[in-house]
Amino acid sequence: MKCDYCDSKATVFLTQLAEGQMKKVCLCESCAEERGVTDPTGFSLADMLQGNFQKDMQSGPTPAARNPAGKGRVCNECGFTLDDFQKVRRFGCPNCYTVFGDELGTMLRAMHKGPTHVGKVPEGLMESHYRNQKMQELRSKLEKAISSESYEEAAELRDEIRSLEEAEVGK
Repeated sequence: MKCDYCDSKATVFLTQLAEGQMKKVCLCESCAEERGVTDPTGFSLADMLQGNFQKDMQSGPTPAARNPAGKGRVCNECGFTLDDFQKVRRFGCPNCYTVFGDELGTMLRAMHKGPTHVGKVPEGLMESHYRNQKMQELRSKLEKAISSESYEEAAELRDEIRSLEEAEVGK
């Protein structure tokens, strides 16, 4: 496959899904380096696809140039700013998660139901999980009832445990 900018062999392949359409860019090593593809702070695939890309961004802006007069926070390890994150949609280093944690939490709450991933559970597994929790709780109460010599309560708990076990076997 050939580079989209020259006739050299393409070694870097970029794909972006924008507005429901897949757009691909094929670049040779030198064109990728020239366009800043290897530098996450100075590269925007959308700009390249729209033809707005500036060739002078090869080295990328310095952290001071990206954050004039102290606007917002800057990662002390990689120099990333929140603007860089919003442009590139990824952080520059692991320390960025700590530096921009407040903003990241706000963004996650806006995108999802909360800041933690709950995931999907196979059908029937939650039911089984709740039944096991209930059994453990009942067995714990049964032990306490027996140790406190509350035999009527212990008998009721024993019967409830048996009915849950029979329901599980019947499935």
